[in-house]
Amino acid sequence: MAATALADDVHRILSTALDGAFYRAVNPDLADAGVDPIRHYAETGWREGRDPAPWFSTQAYLKANPDVAKAGWNPLHHYLTQGRRQGREIAPAATAAAYLLSRARRTIDTGWTFESLTGAASADAVADEAETALRQRALAATEFDAAFYASANVDVVGAGFDPLDHFLSSGWREGRDPTPTFSVRDYLETYPDIAQAGVNPFVHFLETGRAEGRIARNELGFRYEIIKRLRPLDERVAAVARASARLKPGAAADLAQGLAGSRTGLADLHVTFSHDDYTTNTGGVQLCLQREGARIAALGRDHLHLYPAKPWPVVRVAEEKGPLGLVLNGASLGVFAPSVIARALGKAASGVKPGQRSFAMHSLLGHSADETADILGAAGLSAGYFWLHDFASLCAGFHLLRNDVEDCAAPPPQSPACGICVYGPWRARHLAEHQRLFERLSLTVVSPSQPTLDLWKASWSFPNAGEVVLPHATLVDRGPAPRAAAERPLRIAFPAMPVAHKGWEVFRDLVQRFGDDPRYEFLHLGGRTPGGLPVAFHQVVVTDDAPRAMQDAIESLEVDAVLVWPLCRETFSFTAYEAVAAGAAVITNPDSGNVAAFVETTGHGRVVADEDALAAAFASGAIGDLARARRKPRLYDLKFSGLTVDLLGRAAPAKARRARA
Repeated sequence: MAATALADDVHRILSTALDGAFYRAVNPDLADAGVDPIRHYAETGWREGRDPAPWFSTQAYLKANPDVAKAGWNPLHHYLTQGRRQGREIAPAATAAAYLLSRARRTIDTGWTFESLTGAASADAVADEAETALRQRALAATEFDAAFYASANVDVVGAGFDPLDHFLSSGWREGRDPTPTFSVRDYLETYPDIAQAGVNPFVHFLETGRAEGRIARNELGFRYEIIKRLRPLDERVAAVARASARLKPGAAADLAQGLAGSRTGLADLHVTFSHDDYTTNTGGVQLCLQREGARIAALGRDHLHLYPAKPWPVVRVAEEKGPLGLVLNGASLGVFAPSVIARALGKAASGVKPGQRSFAMHSLLGHSADETADILGAAGLSAGYFWLHDFASLCAGFHLLRNDVEDCAAPPPQSPACGICVYGPWRARHLAEHQRLFERLSLTVVSPSQPTLDLWKASWSFPNAGEVVLPHATLVDRGPAPRAAAERPLRIAFPAMPVAHKGWEVFRDLVQRFGDDPRYEFLHLGGRTPGGLPVAFHQVVVTDDAPRAMQDAIESLEVDAVLVWPLCRETFSFTAYEAVAAGAAVITNPDSGNVAAFVETTGHGRVVADEDALAAAFASGAIGDLARARRKPRLYDLKFSGLTVDLLGRAAPAKARRARA
């Protein structure tokens, strides 16, 4: 009875202050559930961080008053019964301004205001503030790009907020841009007086800033933005080391039980290593492992994959703890310490007569050379394959991008160029760990392209057992492409994830400059898109079950040319091959590695000198020569390799060692 009376008392007191209309509006998951707002907030809402009224922030009150939080006291009830008399401060809800503006715009009396409750301002002042807010809203609406804001901030749309109201109330404080041509962060960084004044930078720009000659965004190029955001590598390594140390690896008995579920008792076993779990992540290396795993399964063998449980940006050394995740025949076994894996694998493998056993290193990131060799040795393995999917064996900057913006071509480790790069201090670690791996194991180096192998050999000399070039795919002619309409815009597609090293910002700049040009039509094909650009997005995800997804999309959309403009040297570009197979031309740059070599060798596209030359080709219309109607392209099938499986059973290639640098 006492508990009921206490609950009723809390409910009675909360009912004097909780704003039911606000509570439902900012919590759309409760709006249609027939929930009593007062009772919900009293019982669970405050624990979930929900705010009871525009003038009261639950989280802010608990953060400012840890004694209330420790006591498990409903913050609004505490404030109404004690906190207010004690002079404890309150803050408005984060969603208050957007809610109040929305209601005011529809001339609905909100009932509550933060100022009227706290006595912080007179009624006239509150009215003046509301009038100012409405005037600023009207001004911002003249140039605010609602479609851009909505597509770039899907969380805002999902929460049911009006894009402009959200931007004016909290979006600008969170660094969200109102248009593609105005940068909130740039404006506040460039003009500290505006930041200090705490005013909305976009409103200021429209009111006075533009007339004063202030710039809307710093046009220093996307490389400047990348460098500005570049995080020191030691901080990233320290963060993942802490995260790895917090993991609780599984017991040896659990691993033994998991290994017992193998197809062959591990008699016929293929072991692979990479930087992540290929069954839950997407990308080029992951796709290769999917295909390799499928070929291994077709042979009836077991496939054991090992990856760092937390994604490391560098190779590990033995002193750094790094639990590994295991996947057996496509199913996760859990996370275990490397020493536990070595013992359990050794025990399981020794209990059966060895059959066909092999291994392939797809990436050493997140692994230690000695731990890797110990695990393989436990399974009786010492000779295998080392894939050049990237250049991690030469540098921690595995794309060979100096400070993530400029191709470096792997200069000598002690060169001044390495001294100005964030990855320079970590290069010695990568060379030493890979050197150790090559010394302990007999590794045949497999490169998906000749340019990749040539650069790797010229940059360092590891004691390998041999070298072989095995492309991931080859073209098989299947006839001429259907005739395309001559009178239509040139269709340019970006067929990749929207990330800097794939050239997204180069594509973005083209779209922003030529998006309204009737000569061109821009498309984005990929798993996701950041939005905010006048492009047609088509979701395309390539997997081993859908290997032709990108090729089919490019062909069905009759894309004329794809922009494959990586900042780094691609070791092999599936995208370039898929585009050509679908009848599209490839536009790339001279530093794109295998892509440029492929285009120059086959003539399927154009290698453009730099970004200025690329923009000039669009401005002049010269890029129009790549239209399907002019090129009359052919179509191809892609014959995919079986990766390491294609090499199993072959005679080892002749050694091609070089003197150590």
